[in-house]
Amino acid sequence: MSHKQRLLVVGNGPVGHQFLESIVESGCATDYQITVIGEEPRPAYDRVHLTAWFETRQADALNMVADGFYATNNIDVRCGEKVVAIDRDAKTATTDSGRHYDYDQLVLATGSYPFVPPVPGHERGNCFVYRTIEDLEAITAAAKHASVGAVVGGGLLGLEAAKAIKDLGLKTHVIEFAPRLMAVQVDDGGGALLRRKIEDLGVEVHTQKNTQNIGDGEHCVHKLSFADGAELETDILVFSAGIRPQDALARQCELEIGERGGIAINNYCQTSDPAIYAIGECALWNQRIFGLIAPGNEMARVAAAHILGNGDDKQFTGADMSTKLKLMGVDVASIGDAHGNTPGAKSYTFIDEQAEIYKKIVVSESGKHLLGAVLVGDADDYGNLLQFALNGIELPEHPEAMILPNIDGSASVGLGVDALPDSAQICSCNNVSKGDICAAVQGGALTVGDVKSCTKAASTCGGCTALVGQVVNAELTKLGVEVNTDLCEHFPYTRQELFHLIRVGGIKSFDELLEKHGSGKGCAICKPTAASIFASCWNEYILESQHAGLQDTNDRFLANMQNNGTFSVVPRMAGGEVTPDGLITVGSIAKKYKLYTKITGGQRVDLFGATLDQLPAIWKELIDAGFESGHAYGKSLRTVKSCVGSSWCRYGVQDSVGQAIDLENRYKGLRSPHKIKMAVSGCTRECAEAQSKDVGVIATEKGWNLYVCGNGGMKPRHADLFASDIDTETLVKYVDRLLMFYVRTADRLQRTSVWMENLEGGLDYLRQVIIDDSLGICDELERDMQSVVDSYQCEWKTTIEDEQKLKQFRSFVNADEGDKDIVFVEERGQIRPANEEEKQLNNNLIAVA
Repeated sequence: MSHKQRLLVVGNGPVGHQFLESIVESGCATDYQITVIGEEPRPAYDRVHLTAWFETRQADALNMVADGFYATNNIDVRCGEKVVAIDRDAKTATTDSGRHYDYDQLVLATGSYPFVPPVPGHERGNCFVYRTIEDLEAITAAAKHASVGAVVGGGLLGLEAAKAIKDLGLKTHVIEFAPRLMAVQVDDGGGALLRRKIEDLGVEVHTQKNTQNIGDGEHCVHKLSFADGAELETDILVFSAGIRPQDALARQCELEIGERGGIAINNYCQTSDPAIYAIGECALWNQRIFGLIAPGNEMARVAAAHILGNGDDKQFTGADMSTKLKLMGVDVASIGDAHGNTPGAKSYTFIDEQAEIYKKIVVSESGKHLLGAVLVGDADDYGNLLQFALNGIELPEHPEAMILPNIDGSASVGLGVDALPDSAQICSCNNVSKGDICAAVQGGALTVGDVKSCTKAASTCGGCTALVGQVVNAELTKLGVEVNTDLCEHFPYTRQELFHLIRVGGIKSFDELLEKHGSGKGCAICKPTAASIFASCWNEYILESQHAGLQDTNDRFLANMQNNGTFSVVPRMAGGEVTPDGLITVGSIAKKYKLYTKITGGQRVDLFGATLDQLPAIWKELIDAGFESGHAYGKSLRTVKSCVGSSWCRYGVQDSVGQAIDLENRYKGLRSPHKIKMAVSGCTRECAEAQSKDVGVIATEKGWNLYVCGNGGMKPRHADLFASDIDTETLVKYVDRLLMFYVRTADRLQRTSVWMENLEGGLDYLRQVIIDDSLGICDELERDMQSVVDSYQCEWKTTIEDEQKLKQFRSFVNADEGDKDIVFVEERGQIRPANEEEKQLNNNLIAVA
């Protein structure tokens, strides 16, 4: 009886694990005796999202191995063991523990190692690389005793490392030998903008710096000396100056190695020894090393197919190296020939210095095909441009329209998913085509989640999720399947449809809404949504008996719950204006109740650490001093930020403070699908940052410029100019219409920016509706807004005047005292919530006492 083929995998990183999954997915795993040996102390984890470790400090969050994967498939996994030698004649591998492993086929997935420049002093303490979870743990530990950190290397991983150091609270420097950041992916123009945006985030960038020596610092642990005579001191130094293929084993057993390193492979990923394969960053194909996850995964699939004997048609013939990522919150994307090196190539460039956006496309000499692109500050066009480049789709007559905003008054050129061939690669990380996704839908995968499960599309970096969703919905529509846009299982309607049912039907309670248009008892999705719509339509007190049970925690207690169970209190300071007496009152309240105080980005004071039972007393003191609820807890208008304008500033041309106060007092309390932020700047110097808000107003010599649908947050968006040089009456009229149209038609929890982008016709359509009254509804929108304005009430004041409502603000039903389990510690002269270690210490002290 012949023994099973012995398959040995050296390296248990993401690419090695992809190889194992490919074998398992073939259904042939049990035909082999599979052993995988990994040098690290844990199974495969997601190195692409390594920086996410800082969010939880838990390795499990990055784990790539499904429960029972090894046992179910009879795979022998050895972690924390390093292969040190390979005997090709005997077909054995020896580890540092002295064990010997026989093989029939051997797969080298050893990856790469960080290159540390041989600078004198590079081996000093507090010098790190950024490659493994252990590296991150060491950096975190060192940061506790440091104030300055520096990263040598301004590439992809270097900027990731810089973000981590900055998030650890250290002053951060990036040191790059090249003239620009991300020299491989972006050109000079993109690099210059990227640098400016990163420096705006508080990171100092030093380019064209050749480090000559690392010695003792006078004020910090290290002092770096550069070739140009400059010096820089830092406590922590992280090297991220590129990678080198981990080919030591291949050298030891005399496999063919490239001139600059890397294990030479053919199109089947075989090395110079047909029994040995190499995949991932250790492999050299056609004199190239591929340092991205997608090419590594493709090599893994090719090697698995060839070993299984069904891979003659499946070959590795190179890979697209296009990338899209967010570095320190900045969108950066690079496609194909980004530098225009192709003979005859021509470039189109768009720069918006005000919005800090840089876009460039490189087209063929004929102008018919896209060769490459660079996007910095706004990468929304990435998916569209990538498909043009990968599939050879002919460009429109004016290729520049693909990156220019509203050229000739029209929207930028888009590419619907129906125009893509079935061979179009939608997910490069896992090599999933449009045809694969369509086949999955035809086979019964009816949601994006289903498609992810059966194809792995959008399950690695996530950059293609939106495009995957579009393909899924388009295919469902072709199959005659109605795409489900129901709010939830209890209401077969969208939020927009539910709004109109409530408004037209005069429905004022959830029970009535369920009876007429729903089923069941409701859930955590439809209840808050209905509550928000009721407030938008009728503006009744949200804690009335028919509404109170619908609210989420923050609305129910009219305050934002914090991570330790306490609440924050934010009084309204319209336009950021507050009197000295008002400030004294806020300070006195904070001191009396021992609250943490912080100035918010919306120009008001936030008071943290109030317990539930303290809220009414704090509200009363604030109301007695002339304050009211700032609605920081609601999906509603938050703030209207302002500069001092013409009242004080020598550049101001209009009274921005007065305008901001009027706008805030008009729209305060308006409930909406998501929070709304506004700002008013007194001149084009834009100190109030109006162009990053849902509604932004900038003063001109002739009146006001109105900007709409911008936002900060996880995906910042620059607002669009909506109307120019309008008077105050027109300004208010347009904002009334805009906000009420948004309230009527947006999806649940949809920001104004996404709402406008999803409107067919976008900004132009919105102008037609709001300015030209193309739908004939503007009078109605204005009346609805005036009804909200006229029915405003301060929810804090209404609550403290109702004895029954005050009962819900007791921490315990059988006691008037606060929660004794809430523990604070002092930091920088104020309180903050204690961490678990500090809580335990406090409990021990109480027990001893």
